[in-house]
Amino acid sequence: MPAAVREGDDAAVWALARPTRPSRVPGVVMSGFRDRGPAPVDHRLDPHPVVTLALACGAGAPVIYDDAGQRKAESLVTGVGFGSGGAARIRAANVEWLQVRLSPAMARTVLGVGPADLEGSVVSLADLWGHRRAARIAEQLGVAASWEERFALVEALLARMSAEQPAIDPELTWAWDRIVADHNHIRVGGLAAELGWSRKRLWSRFHAQIGLTPKRAVRLVRFDRAATLLAMGQEAARVAADCGYSDQSHLHRDVVAFTGVTPATLADVTLVPADDLAWADHVPRLS
Repeated sequence: MPAAVREGDDAAVWALARPTRPSRVPGVVMSGFRDRGPAPVDHRLDPHPVVTLALACGAGAPVIYDDAGQRKAESLVTGVGFGSGGAARIRAANVEWLQVRLSPAMARTVLGVGPADLEGSVVSLADLWGHRRAARIAEQLGVAASWEERFALVEALLARMSAEQPAIDPELTWAWDRIVADHNHIRVGGLAAELGWSRKRLWSRFHAQIGLTPKRAVRLVRFDRAATLLAMGQEAARVAADCGYSDQSHLHRDVVAFTGVTPATLADVTLVPADDLAWADHVPRLS
């Protein structure tokens, strides 16, 4: 199991773990986080084009602050685009959690609620799964002997839940995966034309089954990649070109809109710098 330690300017030290193989459940990627720093973690949370499960693996629990105030739970769920505008933060000390990134299309299957209902919000997992099920998975993760055992446990649970629900339309699986793979070149009209659909049909069915519009999906996937490249130290002009922005000013506007800070300061105030270690695939595909 690949693992790494990343130390930032705020003296927080992350031990990061990833599964040894891709998940067998489509639309799912996982990673493990453990805070090993002498000081509490305090990071801004930036938006992602996924629904995220933060599953507590021990006694500690993260505290998330947003416009609505403080939220604390053993395990949390954040919706697509949570953190837009830069108001959300996570604070924690001596915690371990297993983070699951779900394609929005998987949210209804796994959580029992549509991704549109979760967009931009954070809720307790117990509110979605019920206190008994949420407590049981937290207990199992807490006593697991290794990260690999934890990954296997969560994957088996998600596989059982996804098998109980109908799959989304294959055309939408293809459209989502094209957006993830080719976000810097994708145009919604082009997607519709390749499917032989009208823009209206693609828009309505994509929103109904994926949970957001194709245009918003493209914008979030593009920003997710750009934020990671900026946090890794790449120059803004190169990132703008590589990620499909019309120019550097376009990138600047998107970064400020999503994070509240400029591209030049993004890497210093976000959790994103750990992403190049934690995530081989930033956004899970469905096929």
